[in-house]
Formats: sequence, C-alpha cells, structure tokens
Amino acid sequence: MKEIKWGFIGCGEVTEKKSGPAFNEVPGSQVVAVMSRSEKKARSYAERHHIRKWYTDAQELIDDPDVNAVYIATPPSSHATFAIMAMKAGKPVYVEKPLAASYNDCIRINRISEQTGVPCFVAYYRRYLPYFQKVKEIIQSGGIGDIINVQVRFSVPPRDLDYHSGKEMPWRLQPDISGGGYFYDLAPHQIDLLQDLFGVITRAHGYPANRAHLYEAEDTISACFFFESGIPGSGSWCFVGHESAKEDCIEIIGDKGSLSFSVFNYEPIRLINSEGKKDIVVPNPPYVQLPIIQKVIEDLQGIGICECTAISATPTNWVLDRILWKN
Repeated sequence: MKEIKWGFIGCGEVTEKKSGPAFNEVPGSQVVAVMSRSEKKARSYAERHHIRKWYTDAQELIDDPDVNAVYIATPPSSHATFAIMAMKAGKPVYVEKPLAASYNDCIRINRISEQTGVPCFVAYYRRYLPYFQKVKEIIQSGGIGDIINVQVRFSVPPRDLDYHSGKEMPWRLQPDISGGGYFYDLAPHQIDLLQDLFGVITRAHGYPANRAHLYEAEDTISACFFFESGIPGSGSWCFVGHESAKEDCIEIIGDKGSLSFSVFNYEPIRLINSEGKKDIVVPNPPYVQLPIIQKVIEDLQGIGICECTAISATPTNWVLDRILWKN
C-alpha cells in the first residue's frame, strides 16, 4: 500500500477537530509536516499533534521530499496559489472549501491539474457524511416522489466579532480574502450538496444586500436558480437576523411528500409523505471530514475513487459568483 505523507499548509481552527486528526486515522496515511506564517502557531501545532516538522514557508513544505501530498487549510484567497505550487511540484492537493475565492481562480486550478496530471480534491465533506447520505437515499428511493422544488432558508443573528472593524475583522468578512463574507463561507456547503443531489445549476441570479452595515460584505442575500435536471430552486440567507428568525433548513418538495434537513446543525431529517411524518436521527463521526479524507487517500493509493474533485467543485463557485454579481 502506498504511504500518503501529508504536509499541511495552514493550521487554524478547521484542522484541530474537523480534519487534522482524521489524516492519521486512515491506514497508510500520516501527517509529517505543517506550515503557518506564524512560527509560534506552526511549532505549537506540530508539538501538540506530534508532527515531526514545521515550516513558516509554504514552498519549503512543498519541496520537502518526505511530503507527497498537500492539505491546504488557509483562507480562500490563497487556495489557488498554494494548489498550483503543489501540483507543479507533482504533489496531489486536498483543498478546503470553497475551492477558491472566485470562479476564475477555480479555472486556473483546473488548468494546472489537467496540464500536470496531478489531482486536486476539495473538502466538501458533507457529501460523504452518513446524515446526508441518508437524505440522498430517501430522494433516490422515491420517498417523496418526483422533485418539484428546492428551497434553502438560512438565518442567524450577528456574532460579537461582527461588530469589530479594521484589522480585528474576521477574515471571513473581508471579501478580498474570503471571496464574499459569510455567504461565500457557508453557502458553498449547501449549494454543493444540492448539485450532488440534482445536477449542476445552469442558471442563477441573486439579490445581495448589506442591510446592517456592520462590515463590507453582503449580509443578506436572496437568490433563484435552475438545475440541469429541470428543477427550480430558491434561497434566502441572512447573517444579521433576529434570534427569533434563526433557521438552518433545506426543504425538498416532491409530488408525493417533502423532506427537510439542516446543513450545519444536523437536526433530525423530517420526512412527510402518505405514511405520515417521520423524524430520522443519523449520527456523524467525531471527525466530520474522516469519510471524505478516507476517499481521497484511497484514490491516491489507487484502491478507490473520490468524486469530490476540483472539477466537480468549480460549478459551486460559478453559482456563488453569479448570485453576488461577480461575473
């Protein structure tokens, strides 16, 4: 079995619980190096997670002969740069979502992957979680009949950090780094799941607005979209709503029932059809990225296939950019 030896570029919050530990859980995989621009962060992460090497320069990590695959866990604006650097060095890449901060950067990544023959995978890990696999099973088995319409509804109050300004502003609220505020950070998971269920979205239009003026990025977005399968859909996102309007729901309406589920809270899946109303509880693994990371590693080892590639992830950025009027 081929040993996959990972180098991490970035060691922030997502790597602590969601992803990082999972790389050592899969047979034939281990983390051998980590990089952060902060020497303190890199050294601390390496020591806490028993990683032998740490760097403050991404190119040095990529050039390390012990590293034969790279995980990129930095903000989206640097994804394309680091992914291209790694692929040009012949090292496969696993990138945090979204693939990049713009659709155009996704195209650049795909071009280099094609030219070099080096694969690039994207961390849309929800596709492989048992919770969403159950949603897919219900839909594909005809549990709610033919799909008529799709609705996304998401609303949360502002966080305390949202009231900060200048250098204290979270990177997710700086469009030049994140791609476009909380929408560009959270909506990709919802849109990727829907495209995995119903095919690529071929038309999308949005109405982005900044209603609370707490930060530069849009805080309220309404959108409509159309899947290649002929299904219409709509979405509403509000990141400055009142607590009473808090919601995390995707509702799938069929001609024989409806299905609703959450994307971030993992509330019980609610199925309503001729048999009545049923709430379905599906637990997820402690490290939520473990199922997709296992797929990526098996693909790199030549014993499996991971379908969550840069090619499959790019349409999500196209939709995001259309909704925000970026292209």
